[in-house]
Amino acid sequence: MSVEYARRGLIGALTPQANTTVEPEFQYLWPRGYAMINARMMSPKQTIEERLIDYWGNVENELRQFANAPIEAVAFGCTGTSYLVGKDREDEVVARIYENHKLPFITSAKAVCDALDALKARRIGLVSCYPPSLTEKSIEYWQSRGFEVGDVSGRFNDESTFHPIYSLSAGTADEALQQLKDKDIDAIVMLGTGMPTLEPIARAAHWSGPPVMSCMLCLAWRTIQAVDGVEPNAETVMDWVNGAHWAPRLLADLELLAAE
Repeated sequence: MSVEYARRGLIGALTPQANTTVEPEFQYLWPRGYAMINARMMSPKQTIEERLIDYWGNVENELRQFANAPIEAVAFGCTGTSYLVGKDREDEVVARIYENHKLPFITSAKAVCDALDALKARRIGLVSCYPPSLTEKSIEYWQSRGFEVGDVSGRFNDESTFHPIYSLSAGTADEALQQLKDKDIDAIVMLGTGMPTLEPIARAAHWSGPPVMSCMLCLAWRTIQAVDGVEPNAETVMDWVNGAHWAPRLLADLELLAAE
C-alpha cells in the first residue's frame, strides 16, 4: 500500500515538536491516494517566539530526517515562523530549498496567501490563537503580503499547563469564528497549525458568511497542488473550503464519537 501511495503522492511534513494538531488534521485533509511521513522540529528555546525562529534557522538540517524517502513536496506546518522572519527571508529560504533539493517547500503562510489571491480576497478577518504580540506580528505579515486585516477575533489559552495554543479546542475556535461571520471582509483565515480548525470550517462550509479557511487547510491544498503540478485557482480553493473530499469523513467520525 505504501508503494501505491508513493506513486501518486508522498509528502514530507515538518511539525513543531509538541504540536498535536497537524498530523490528525492532515489525516482528513489528504485526498485518497496521498500519504505523508512526518518529522518533528526540535528546539531547546524557552519561549514560543524563540522556538519559532529556531525552527526556521535549522529547517534545511531538519529536511535530512527524510533522508532519501521519495517525497514529492514538503509541507512546513508552522505559520508563526513566517511572521517573525518576514516575507523576504521566507521567500529566500523557500527558493533555496527548491534549488538545492528540487522539492516544492510549502509554508502554511504562503499557502494562505495563494488561496486568498486565487479568491481575489484582499480584506480579511483573522481568528488568532496567538498571544497579542504574535498576533500583531501576524497582522504585519499579512499586510506585507498585500492584504488588509479588517478584524481579529482572538483566543489564547495562557492558563494551560500543556501549551497555550495546542490546548485550544475546536469549540473555542468556532466561538471566535462566529464573531466574524457578519463583518465586512472577503474571507476569514483561522491562524496557526496548532488550533483545531477543521470542524468549524466544515460547519461553516455553506453558511451566509465569507469563505472560511485555515492555515492547515491551505497548507494541505497548496501542497497537493504542487505535487500535482496544478497552479492555484479559485475552483480548487472553494472545493477544499467547502470540504468536498474531507468534511464528510470528519463529520461522520464526530457523530460516531458523540454516540459512544
